[in-house]
Amino acid sequence: MPSSDLRIALSKRKPLFLIAAGFAFLAGVIPLAVAADDNTATQAAGVAADTVWVIVTGCLVMFMQAGFAMLEVGFSRMKNVGTVVAKVVTNLSVSSIAYWAVGFGFAFGAGGIFAVIGGSGFFPTFSPGSQMNLPAIAGSTAPAAAKWFFEFVFCAVSLAIVWGTMIERTKFIVYILFGVPFAAFIYPLISHQLFGGGFLMATLGSQDFAGSTVVHLTGATAGLAGLLLLGPRIGKYEKGRSNAIPGHNMPLAQLGVLILWFGWFGFNPGSTLNATNLHFADIVVVTNLAAAAGAVAALATIYFITKTMDVGMIGNGAIAALVAITAPSGYVEPWAAIVIGAVAGVIVVVGVLALDKILDDPVGALPAHGLAGIWGTLSCGLFTVPALAKFNGVGQGGFFYTGSLHQLGAQAIAVTASFLTVFVLSYSLFWIIKKTVGLRVSAREEMEGLDISEHGMWGYPESFMPVPGGVYRQPDTPTVNPHRSPEPAGSPARSEGSAA
Repeated sequence: MPSSDLRIALSKRKPLFLIAAGFAFLAGVIPLAVAADDNTATQAAGVAADTVWVIVTGCLVMFMQAGFAMLEVGFSRMKNVGTVVAKVVTNLSVSSIAYWAVGFGFAFGAGGIFAVIGGSGFFPTFSPGSQMNLPAIAGSTAPAAAKWFFEFVFCAVSLAIVWGTMIERTKFIVYILFGVPFAAFIYPLISHQLFGGGFLMATLGSQDFAGSTVVHLTGATAGLAGLLLLGPRIGKYEKGRSNAIPGHNMPLAQLGVLILWFGWFGFNPGSTLNATNLHFADIVVVTNLAAAAGAVAALATIYFITKTMDVGMIGNGAIAALVAITAPSGYVEPWAAIVIGAVAGVIVVVGVLALDKILDDPVGALPAHGLAGIWGTLSCGLFTVPALAKFNGVGQGGFFYTGSLHQLGAQAIAVTASFLTVFVLSYSLFWIIKKTVGLRVSAREEMEGLDISEHGMWGYPESFMPVPGGVYRQPDTPTVNPHRSPEPAGSPARSEGSAA
């Protein structure tokens, strides 16, 4: 065909070629647009998954407050159970406000003397999806509000631990006067060092995945400082021996243990602040294995020593193991978790029996959260898997993998520095409180019970007074007045059921 005819034929078909070219362009562009939309949707789904994960696990950790309440109620005498619940609710409330105001900024905010403490993010405000400058937890895509809530409930747990050593004789006002500065500064100072990118974490490489030191040792150390200034309960030590003052309800105490065990599945796995990398599933397994090993080891240990299977000790074994696995939970394999938990179970039994001779710690908080917290933090230096240290971006492998004591040394420094800092600050604060408003109720109030002396009503009123409509109270008998002055000497004794 001549070239002129070819040009004429092509020109006649030009509209067809343009249409075909248009379809080809759309065919190429539409998949790209769809792919872009898919990528955006995938990113949004990841953010949503991380956010839901952080909030849900934070709620699990908050539910641990119920566990502490039941544990302390069970280990208390009947006359002091109401004040335990009032204390838990009040501390959760005051720490919420203090941590929002300044605690979170000190713990995680950028700026300031960052190697020592954070310096931004005070009195934060939030909007949907908003972020803050939080260098140590910037890897999580969850918004700032979710991160704040998760980190706050950790602070609340640490504060709850403080009071286990001091129940049944502490003035209620002390909980508030100590709780506010603890949540605002003392806890955030340690949290910044091992969670928030401070010197111990970022420079020294000290590992504490979910808080064996930050949460548990900090709380136990503050409790030790308060206990040393407070003294033992009336009747605990007589004639050079330690008297047992049993709690009134072991089933309630063990319900508390089970609630805490359940809450720990938010505590450790939630510390990933990330659902999409799937590491949280591994942490669930090692957490549960450690707790189981701790309970069994405590059972065997107490039976070996006393030939009894003490219910409280079994529960303390599980708690101590959970405390111990908290630091290494993101760093170790299942077999190591069993070893860590079992050792913690032995430590808590021996620790309770030894410390009870000199310190009146009604719930065993010092060995369960203090000694086990130390062991758990040090165990990272022995059992951390090098690949998991790299995955988490903190420190290096433990001795059994690397043959090096470097990581163990970093862990020992973290424990020592944290203990000394918290003890000095807490002891100083408790000393000031003791010299001003006082730490301890009067002997009479302690004997009557804090429920009635501090709150005006017993937790179990029918056990202490005739209650209207009850079988133990005659209809014409007035209610007992526990503060009425005693009868003069020689006066006739009252009949049962009469006014006191």
